[in-house]
Amino acid sequence: MSKQYKTVSLSDEQRIALEALCRRRKVDALVWKRARAFLLLDAGEDAGTVCRILDIGPTVLTEWRLAFVGAGLSFFGLKDYSQRQGHLSVVQEQAVRAHFTAQPARNADEVCAYVLAECDQNYSTSGAAKLMRRLGFAYKKPQLLPAQADEAKQAAFIAKYEALMNGLAADEMVVFSDAVHPEHQSRPAHGWFPKGQKTALKATSGRKRLNIQGALDLETFQFTFVEGEKINAQTTRQMLEKLERNNQTKTAIHVFVDNARYHHAKILQPWLDSPERRVKLHFLPAYAPHLNPIERLWGVMHKWVTHNRHYATFNQFTEAIFDFFRKTLPEKWPEFRDTVTDNFRVISLKEYKVI
Repeated sequence: MSKQYKTVSLSDEQRIALEALCRRRKVDALVWKRARAFLLLDAGEDAGTVCRILDIGPTVLTEWRLAFVGAGLSFFGLKDYSQRQGHLSVVQEQAVRAHFTAQPARNADEVCAYVLAECDQNYSTSGAAKLMRRLGFAYKKPQLLPAQADEAKQAAFIAKYEALMNGLAADEMVVFSDAVHPEHQSRPAHGWFPKGQKTALKATSGRKRLNIQGALDLETFQFTFVEGEKINAQTTRQMLEKLERNNQTKTAIHVFVDNARYHHAKILQPWLDSPERRVKLHFLPAYAPHLNPIERLWGVMHKWVTHNRHYATFNQFTEAIFDFFRKTLPEKWPEFRDTVTDNFRVISLKEYKVI
C-alpha cells in the first residue's frame, strides 16, 4: 500500500470532535469506523495499516478521504465549523487567485465556469462565492475615480484653500457652488424590508427635471439657490447676485466653482470685474469633483427625497426637492455635516488597482 494516503491532517477542532464521537456509547458502527480511520491516519499510521486494523479495503478508504475533503465533519453526521478547502488543490487555488486578481470576476457564475474549465471541478454558485471569500476576495463595487485628475493640481488647490481659510476675516465667507438636475424618476435603493415580502416601487414615466444652481456655506449650511429652464451664465449671475443680496455685511464672498463654460462666459466678466463686486470666483482643478463638497449635498438630497420615493406628479416632486432645501437642510444640517465636509484629500490612481 502506497503511503500517499498518509496526508490526512485534522484540525484541532476536527480531532476533538472525532475523538468524542469514538467515545460515545451508542454510535453507528460505520460512522465509528470512519472516525477511527481518520484518527489513525492523522496519528501517522499508513493506509495499509489502517485498512488491516479496521478490516476495510483500500478503495473504500480512498472514497472516504475524498468525501471528507468535500464535506468535512458533516461526513460523520457532525456540524463542521472549520474552513474547508473544497475540492481544489493548493496549486489550483493559487491559480484561481492569480487569475481573478488579474481579471476580476463580475459574478460567481464566471468563477464556476473558470473552475470547471481549468480545474475540472463543478462548483455551485454558493460554493464559488465561498471559495472566493476563502481566497481573500470580497464582492463589492469598484470606486469610480476621475480618469484625468492631476495630483499636483489637487494638492495645490488644497494648499490654497487652507491658506484662504486660515486667513479668512470675520466679514468674509466661503461657499461652494454647483448645479444639480434632479429628474422626475423613481429611484430604487437598498433598504430594510420584511423578509419574504415582495417589495416594489412605482415607476415614473417622463423626463421632466429641475435645473438648480446653488451655493453652500459649510460653516452655517446656508444654502442659496436659483432655479431656471437651464443653467447658464444668466442663472450663474442671478445666483451670485442673490448671494450678495443675502449677505450684506460681508465684504468678500469667495465662491468655489468648477470649470463649466458658463462660469467663464464673456458676458459674465464685466459684472464680475465691477469695482463694487464682493463676489470672487475660485476655480476647482479640472476632473476633481471630490474637491467640491456641494456634490456630497446632492447625494444627501437624493437619499432623503428621491430614493424609494414615488411622486405621482412633477409638481409633487418639485415641492419635495424645494422642501428639502428650504426646511430639511436648515433644520437637520447637524446630521449632514459629517458627510458634507471640506475634508479634502488628493486622489491618486496609484493607490488603486485600476481595471
